[in-house]
Amino acid sequence: MAEHRTMQRGALLDAARSLLSEGGTEALTFPALAERTGLARSSVYEYFRSRAAVVEELCAVDFPLWAAEVEEAMAGADTPEAKIEAYVRQQLTLVGDRRHRAVVAISASELDAGAREKIRAAHGGLIAMIVEALAELGHQQPRLAAMLLQGVVDAAVRRIELGAAETPGEIAEAAVSMALRGVRS
Repeated sequence: MAEHRTMQRGALLDAARSLLSEGGTEALTFPALAERTGLARSSVYEYFRSRAAVVEELCAVDFPLWAAEVEEAMAGADTPEAKIEAYVRQQLTLVGDRRHRAVVAISASELDAGAREKIRAAHGGLIAMIVEALAELGHQQPRLAAMLLQGVVDAAVRRIELGAAETPGEIAEAAVSMALRGVRS
């Protein structure tokens, strides 16, 4: 029975990722989740009490995986500059991943305070990854520099998500260039 519930919960989260990725937060409804999974709408409520609960669960499951991919890319770099470049590039590489599209859609939605706090904490963990590299470069305020660097990444992500005139590769190159020039000054 527990295995069945785990599988159903996983199917609901997978359906939620797809819905968020395809249509944003407006697409994430319990009727749509029920339709995608073949469950009755009332059964969806047995797993999640609200849309915010689905969002919280997605963040709890997906953000650590995404962060691990960024951390792994950084671990392969041998200089602070290379770590910063890996940090920026890996996040921008993940833009096309539906886990990322779901997180972006989630962050734009109307969430309760608990869900927002979980997203903030996860985002803080991502920023913490780059603080050490910035300190190695001699930044007096490496945490502030990390938050500003993440702002460059976030702006590049939004530009890619909007389908800007520039290619994702051009946006990534500009973001890496800006990040590296900014952290060296």
